[in-house]
Amino acid sequence: MTDVRLNLLVVEDDPHVRHALREVLREHAAEVIEAATAQEGLAIASRQTLDAIVLDLGLPDQPGLALCQAVRGISSVPIIVLSAAHDEQDKVALLDAGADDYVTKPFSSTELVARIRAHVRRVRERVTGTSPTLLQLGAVTLDLQHRIASRDGEPLRLTPTEWTLLRVLVAQRGRTMTHRQLFMAVWNREYGDASLHLRVHLTHLRRKIEANPAEPRYLVTDPGVGYRFEPPDASS
Repeated sequence: MTDVRLNLLVVEDDPHVRHALREVLREHAAEVIEAATAQEGLAIASRQTLDAIVLDLGLPDQPGLALCQAVRGISSVPIIVLSAAHDEQDKVALLDAGADDYVTKPFSSTELVARIRAHVRRVRERVTGTSPTLLQLGAVTLDLQHRIASRDGEPLRLTPTEWTLLRVLVAQRGRTMTHRQLFMAVWNREYGDASLHLRVHLTHLRRKIEANPAEPRYLVTDPGVGYRFEPPDASS
């Protein structure tokens, strides 16, 4: 998963699913700790240093959403939610509650491992201050620190709002940010039509940095939920 072996917590009440997850994850982890209830999961998260939590929503003692909020109150560890729900509002509620990502059942083990790897890498880069400031997106070069952009060596003009939006998305790369989260991060306010504002600015930004704005490679829409930045090395 990475050069450093990870400590992972799986919170899942179904013993068969929990066992299957452990088998998948232990190939990549130093330790896979298991919890069958929200209370048990919170206790483990409170006393142990973890690299990521894989959280099932259907827990017997309390909703996974409540556990997500409780963990976020004590830790910034990445939380990847496993959910059978396809409802957009449920996904928005999870992300607003502090989850970093959700994987809808049924899912592939390869996808789950890739998601965990991406979030662990993002958090570590943020902690160590090594987040990338220079991006090469095909023919487009972006210097986030100095706000310089070019396409095939020709200057490319981005507005201040587009730079801010891009910087926020890149800082959370691989993670879907809800409309509300982006609205707060970019405009520092909750009122107004966040979806409309974001759609307008994302449309302009895609025209400038995407090779094919109709099928964006980097600025991805999660319908009804929000947007995320997919880095060029997302598969690594």
